Amino acid sequence: MIPAAVVLAGSRGGTDPVASHAGVSDKALIELAGTTMLARVLRALGEAGIANVAVAANATGVIAEAEQHGANRLPAAAGPSASTAEALATLGAPLLVTTGDHALLQPEWIRQFLADVPRGADVAVLLARREAVEQAAPGSRRTYLRFADGDWSGCNLFLLATPKAEAAVRLWQAVERDRKRPWRIVGRLGPGLLLRYLMGRLSLSEAIAALGRRAGITAAVVECRDGLAAVDVDKPSDLDFVRAYLAGQPTAA
Repeated sequence: MIPAAVVLAGSRGGTDPVASHAGVSDKALIELAGTTMLARVLRALGEAGIANVAVAANATGVIAEAEQHGANRLPAAAGPSASTAEALATLGAPLLVTTGDHALLQPEWIRQFLADVPRGADVAVLLARREAVEQAAPGSRRTYLRFADGDWSGCNLFLLATPKAEAAVRLWQAVERDRKRPWRIVGRLGPGLLLRYLMGRLSLSEAIAALGRRAGITAAVVECRDGLAAVDVDKPSDLDFVRAYLAGQPTAA
């Protein structure tokens, strides 16, 4: 079944350093090779065969850009997880979730991700190994999760495969609320898994599966073949990297 998709493109208030760096009002409206970041994301989703696409946004310019490219509009909520909850309630499952700053998103990444999601999974997340990211995007500075089976970076692609995925979104919302209290986030693993993590014996897939069980769902990790999928535009240096990459220029730091 082909999922619907939501692109998270809400403004968080205040001055966005990436938008300011580019001289535009909103990050999603930054032009790359003559096309806005948001339009690039929408094009990739369309070329992957996803027709029912909504953009969660609250800025007038972003809404207009979404509508110009044929996407539906959903009001952005207080944060990414709340916007995702609204999208799931409106569009239903299966629902693919990505972001408006996923500037290099490729339709083949989407198709491969959907094909690789294990049968029976309620939720799946796409991640790339450090080695793959550094090979595909040398010079790009990413954030990594360190587990027994390596270092991993998120690829801003999630599949809420069944209605039970609502429980995962509620967990995400709780994690967002605790973002300034990391001990509470880690504590959700439970003492046994936490100890294994601290000893370097817990794999990423085991951690995700355990969090899923605590939420009453089946959660899975899908490994991305192309490390470039881990590149998004969170800071000005990311934008510089993406521009250089698209221009075919050297990208080493």
